[in-house]
Amino acid sequence: MKLALFAPSPRARRLANSLIPLLGKEVSCWSKADPQGLPSPWQAYGDPKDPTAPGSLAEAVAQTWPQVQGCLFILAAGSVVRLIAPLLQDKQRDPAVVVVDEAGRWAISLCGGHVGGADALARQVAATLGAQPVLTSASEGLGIPPLDLLGDPYGWRRGAGDWNGVAAALTRGEPVAVHQTCGTRLWRQAWPADHPLVASSPPHPVAQIWIGEYLSPATGIPTVHWHPRVLWVGVGCERGTTRAWLEGSLRRLLQAQGLAFEAIAGLATLELKQDEPGLLELAQAYGWPIEFFSAEALAGIPVPHPSEAVRQAVGTPSVAEAAALLAAQTCQTWGRGDKVPERPSCVAEKVEPFGGATLLCPKQVFTSKTEGACTLAIARAAQEYSPRSGHLWLIGTGPGDLGQLTLAARMALTQADVVVGYQLYLDLVDPLLHPGQIREASPITQELQRAERAIAWAQQGLKVAVISSGDAGIYGMAGLVLECLVRSGWDGIRPSLEVLPGISAFQAAAARLGAPLMHDFCAISLSDLLTPWPVIEKRLQAAAQADFVVALYNPRSRQRVDPFLKALQIFLQARPAHTPVALARNLYRPGETLHLTTLGELDPEEVDMLTLVLIGNSQTFRHGERLITPRGYRLGEPT
Repeated sequence: MKLALFAPSPRARRLANSLIPLLGKEVSCWSKADPQGLPSPWQAYGDPKDPTAPGSLAEAVAQTWPQVQGCLFILAAGSVVRLIAPLLQDKQRDPAVVVVDEAGRWAISLCGGHVGGADALARQVAATLGAQPVLTSASEGLGIPPLDLLGDPYGWRRGAGDWNGVAAALTRGEPVAVHQTCGTRLWRQAWPADHPLVASSPPHPVAQIWIGEYLSPATGIPTVHWHPRVLWVGVGCERGTTRAWLEGSLRRLLQAQGLAFEAIAGLATLELKQDEPGLLELAQAYGWPIEFFSAEALAGIPVPHPSEAVRQAVGTPSVAEAAALLAAQTCQTWGRGDKVPERPSCVAEKVEPFGGATLLCPKQVFTSKTEGACTLAIARAAQEYSPRSGHLWLIGTGPGDLGQLTLAARMALTQADVVVGYQLYLDLVDPLLHPGQIREASPITQELQRAERAIAWAQQGLKVAVISSGDAGIYGMAGLVLECLVRSGWDGIRPSLEVLPGISAFQAAAARLGAPLMHDFCAISLSDLLTPWPVIEKRLQAAAQADFVVALYNPRSRQRVDPFLKALQIFLQARPAHTPVALARNLYRPGETLHLTTLGELDPEEVDMLTLVLIGNSQTFRHGERLITPRGYRLGEPT
């Protein structure tokens, strides 16, 4: 997203400097000219020494307005309204506009909230500054996903429709029907469970949302179209056939079948056509992938209209039909497990299934005396194609208080399409989430299923945040997700992945206690669900004898009492009974408790699965409500 940043005053400029790294490389920064000059990357307006520079802020805004996708102002909202009013055209063309006050308390999405991306930009800016995002769109107020962004995460394309009319019906709470003939139904999970759009299909709708590869029949009510990219076009053509003829022929074929141009996933043909100019130009114009198949691969595909003449010419009895079917079968990247719905009743053409793909349009020949000749066929994939590159964030959310969450984690949570985690952890970050995000909660024992689902979604083009409490790499989900990726043959590139650190429980406990971890320490989990008890026992013995400060995770549950009692005995055998111990429970959350005791006085009944047990080493001492482990500096006698 190419952005322009306007910060007229020195104070605004100082605040803006903290945002520039967030905005990326494609940002132009403007401020009022300073007699001492402006540091890079700032450009000046109103500089009497530079006649080529804009003479005022209004001129700088007008100059950059048509060149960017977004404008960020650190200025009073009223001033921004007056600056942009003469430039506004419509929400499909205007850049996003976000306004931040000079104190950095508010990030206001002023224009282009949905389509322009102002809401998303405001959330990111707010996360960076610790500000409050101000979003006033109707969908935000209703807690529902924006209608005009509904299909974006899945690579769908918007079609024609009365977008304002349908959105208005949703805002008024009127019955809106949904007709979906293909594509994932995952989008429904982003809507409130009790929303009528999800719960039922109304008998007398006042508007409708049409999701499919076909154009909707006329109904007389406001309708909008989203088109999952499920159509693969098989192409055979004479050498030199023009792009114009290929595109015109394709549009005529789609119109005759009632199919949407926006539902095209890509093109497929014989590998001999890898240098066909018209075909390459058509694909480039619409960002379509082209699949090139060998004659041998195409010859193995059963088709309804094979041709001996074609076989003798290029080595396969079918190009268009076989290529369309083979691409639809092999090039699917989305929707695993989704049931393929029935075709609309308004369409009655005969179809040919093949390995999950369906031949909707058997081959048709289009000839021109001047522009060439082509043969086209169209197949529907069982799953939509998404051009998006998926991403995984493995996030440590810290001890639970949002104030302990890192900036990187906040940024990731604002950008994720899907947020996956144990229900308690989702509840803790809920204030940072927003309508349109899918929230996938699962029980605490289903870590493997959670990892597999997150990976599957990322492989399908979604941006997925997998959250763990504390640090994701310390008894969290990071290791399991990476293990699953490696076992699946991950190339280390797609999906891309980031592990974002968090404050672990032992760090949170140490901060509350003072400085108990100033010397060597270790963490040991007493849960034997994944690690055999004899292994845990050896580690406990080694840590106790080596004089580590030790943090015990998962110490004691209702059914699992003995491991903690045995651990206590191991430490009592290696260390004196007066060794300081801290029991930390629910730190930085409601119900926080922190109890200081000793190895000899510790009451096991005070320990449960939400407790972290921190055992000091031979040098750890208590001072009031603090625990201190000396680092070894030579100090004088205390006063």
